[in-house]
Formats: sequence, C-alpha cells, structure tokens
Amino acid sequence: MRYTPAEVARGALGALVGIVVAGATARVVPGGPDLLPFIVAPMGATAVLLFAVPASPLAQPWPVLGGNVVSTLIGLAAHVVVDDPLAAAAAGVGTAIGAMMLLRCLHPPGGACALLAATATPVIAEHGVAFAALPVAVNTLALLLVAAAVNNLTGHRYPHRAPAPAEPAGGAELGIGTGDIEAAMARYAQRLDVLPADVAALVREAEEHALDRRLGSVPVERVMHTDVAVVRPFESIYRARTVIVQRRVKTLPVVDEDDRVVGVVSIIDLFTRDLVELETVETVMVGDVTTIPAATPVAELVPLMTRDGYKDVPVVDAEGRLAGIITRGDLIAVLHRALVSRDDSVTGW
Repeated sequence: MRYTPAEVARGALGALVGIVVAGATARVVPGGPDLLPFIVAPMGATAVLLFAVPASPLAQPWPVLGGNVVSTLIGLAAHVVVDDPLAAAAAGVGTAIGAMMLLRCLHPPGGACALLAATATPVIAEHGVAFAALPVAVNTLALLLVAAAVNNLTGHRYPHRAPAPAEPAGGAELGIGTGDIEAAMARYAQRLDVLPADVAALVREAEEHALDRRLGSVPVERVMHTDVAVVRPFESIYRARTVIVQRRVKTLPVVDEDDRVVGVVSIIDLFTRDLVELETVETVMVGDVTTIPAATPVAELVPLMTRDGYKDVPVVDAEGRLAGIITRGDLIAVLHRALVSRDDSVTGW
C-alpha cells in the first residue's frame, strides 16, 4: 500500500509528538517509584495505529484505552497467581486477548501490555495494580489526546465515524448497502479489520468512479432531446395544457423572450388543480428550476435523478439559453448502453 506524503508526515510527526507528550506527562504525574519507566514499550505500537491507521476499529478510543489498561491488569494478576514466568506470560496474554474480544476493546498493543505486566520486573511488581494507571493509563490518555488533535488538524476525523449512507429520494436503495456488507462479513471465514459502513462507502465510491470512467467523456448534449416543447410565462393555462397533450410530454420548460429558462410547469401542475384556463403559466410554474450545461458529463446526472429525484432536467448552452432537455428515460437508456458495452469505450453517441 502506498501512502501519500501527507499521510507519512502525519504518521511520523504525530508519533514523535505523541511519544514525547506521553512520556513527559507520566514524568510529571506524582506517585510512581523513581525506577518505574515513564513510558512503556507497547505505546510505540499504539502510536502506529493512532497516527498511521487512525480509521481502524483497533485504533478507536475505547479499544486503545480499554485494551491497554485491561490487559495490563490481567497481566499483573497472572504475575501474582502463576509462579513460572513463561506460564504467567502465556496465561496473561491469552486471557487478555479473550477479555479484549469480549469487552469489544481489541487492541494489539494490549497483548504487549499483558506480557510486560505478566513478566514484571521487581519495580513494576512493587508498584502493583497502580502500574495500570501510571504509566500505562497516563501514557495512553496522552497519546489519545495528541492523536485527536493531530488527526483532526490534518483533515482526518478522529475518533473515526463511517460516512452516513446517502439515501436516494423516493424509495429504498437498490445497490449495495451497509446491511448487505454486514451480512457478507458475517459469512466470511476471516474477520476483517474494517467497519461495514466504511466498506459500503468504498463500494459506492468505486461504483461512482466506474460510472465516471465509462460516461465521463460523454456530454449531455449528445443524448438530450433538442426538439423541446416550451411555453412562455404570459401564455394561458389552456395553451400549456394543449401543448402537453399534443406533444405527449409531462414537463414543459418555461422560457423568456431570450430563451432562458425561468421555470417549469408539469402535467400535475396543470391538470390536478382547479385552474381557470385564462390564467397564465406564470401563476402555476415552479420558478426555482435546476438546469444543467450541455457540456456536463452524463455521469453527473445520476445523483440529480436518483438522489435528488429529478425526472426531467432542462439543458442550457454556454449563454444560458435552452438547448434541450434530458429525461430519466434518456439516462436509463445511456446507463443500459454503458452496462452492456463489452469494453470501457462508450463514445458511440
């Protein structure tokens, strides 16, 4: 896996600052013997997770703090209960891993904390249970605070929250969702170190990238309808109804004298309301209309017509004048052609 320069800098400099702050904090906190280490070795592994892979479930605050402290306590207990150092180490690490899994605070450096405590030096043994607080808990809390500051200041939200799924307007999502990912992960033989919501977000990004790769070079003007029925704001409701019936369309762009779109009027606006036929289109049209430039890639229509719910979108030229219209049916036809294409080229429009 390749890392960007920004990621490398965040990982290296973040760990540098984090270790300095963690050690310095433990030094100034009173209560430990003079020979007690002011920072313990497992903090190096914790720093790797916090600053290099801060989105990992293993690097979130509860796994980090709970994993280190709980494992240290279990290791200390193993040191007291089991006389043989090797047996104490094995019992401490094994029990700590089980406990972290049950408590949902699995954190790999926790295993090192358990090993360190189970094979405790005399000074650690003398300090006893307090060793889990100083230096382990103090080191861990200091690292967490630095990680929150460094990651958030460099544009990486910490604690990590998976992006919320975008729900399309008008119905349930037809594509892969978080529930599908969770079900697939539950059937997978190996546990994946990633959140289902992150996988779902990654799949959505990949789908959008694939769609843009296929359709990014196809402008809307190649697939739009150019023979567009329009009405003027001052024309009567009767005129608009007549055009809709004769042209068999559901939406009419409303344009001014310069052919610029000033609104839209739909079949619902015209035929489901008790209107006087001598009224003007301006009284019923929707003035806040979304248009799209003719040079826009077709791929950008997908969120407009799925997530935002548009069925027809007027297309305008460089001067803002009406150039055509594209419907949801047109988009479906384009997507179908892209899907059945045998290669990545869809330039035949």
